[in-house]
Amino acid sequence: MKLLASCSPGEMRVAAWDGTLQDYAIWRPGAPDGVGDLHRGRVISRVPAMAGAFVAIAGAEGFLPDSEGATAEGNVLGVRVTRAAQGGKGPRLSAKLDEADQQLFATTPSATPALLRRGLDPLTRLARQHPQAPIVIDDAGMAARLGLHCRVLAHAFDDAVEDAVATICTPSATLPGGALIHVFPTPALTAIDVDLSPGHDRRGKQASQAHANRVLLPGLARQIRLRNLSGAILVDLAGMALRARAALGPDFIAALATDSLAPKFLGFSALGLAEILRPRIHPPLHELLAGPHAAGLQALRQLARTIASNPTHPPVLHVTHAIATALQADSDAMDAIAARAGQRLTLIPHHALPPPGWSLES
Repeated sequence: MKLLASCSPGEMRVAAWDGTLQDYAIWRPGAPDGVGDLHRGRVISRVPAMAGAFVAIAGAEGFLPDSEGATAEGNVLGVRVTRAAQGGKGPRLSAKLDEADQQLFATTPSATPALLRRGLDPLTRLARQHPQAPIVIDDAGMAARLGLHCRVLAHAFDDAVEDAVATICTPSATLPGGALIHVFPTPALTAIDVDLSPGHDRRGKQASQAHANRVLLPGLARQIRLRNLSGAILVDLAGMALRARAALGPDFIAALATDSLAPKFLGFSALGLAEILRPRIHPPLHELLAGPHAAGLQALRQLARTIASNPTHPPVLHVTHAIATALQADSDAMDAIAARAGQRLTLIPHHALPPPGWSLES
């Protein structure tokens, strides 16, 4: 196992790799998800019906359940973010702090909400989970910033890693054995449709389909983990009669058992859909890849590559107004591309550009 960190302006992509992709995460220093952050917060309203309280923290409001230490309105307390914000809802908080966090909170007395300490970045988090794994990074400055012992190479991701990452960034994926899954995230749940390979032997239909579905479940569980799908997940298996699907319950449980977030297999619905509940902590991959900020960082990654190949004639970046606004709000990304280009980047907004909403012009 080794940990690979591919850096571009405003973004670091992290892969745990042992010949196959074992874990993947995206970190945006200028817009982190906030998980693990320590804040000085102030309780602004108690909500007995929700068994908790809303707490003002730096730049946001979070929810602190009674079970995690909610107190009376107006109280100032140290809180840690345990779940990233989602769908217009603020982050989930906990006032149960370890000794180091309690000491830091105690040494910064004030009634004003403030960020006291950032949570761990994904590379540091994975390095702690795999202390023997060597770290390869392609940005010496980022290695120094994180204080990690890293080997610095020109490219941390080779073609095989890039291909593996690209696979989990698309709605469809082929599993070992040839089965195909299609992932459909919605605000309420994530639906996964499974299709067996065209060459699947359909003789002895029921036994064959049961075996084929049983074999694909470890690969399906791996895709759920790599994409960080969370919340309610419904899986429509391929072809099996509804009454026969219940027999695969133990196989689902076994396939999910290696996931560190301990997702729960809840059984099959009346429609034969496998129901899985996976805790949400960090945003899922499809959310990180959506929106103008993600598109802008993709543009900066391509711009950085172009500058590296021809530093004397950097191209002009055209973006939509939404992307320009998102990038201008990310000072870390703009500073990083300025350092690579040797000058501040001027964004040229266009009101109408086809997807992905940006273009480079020589």
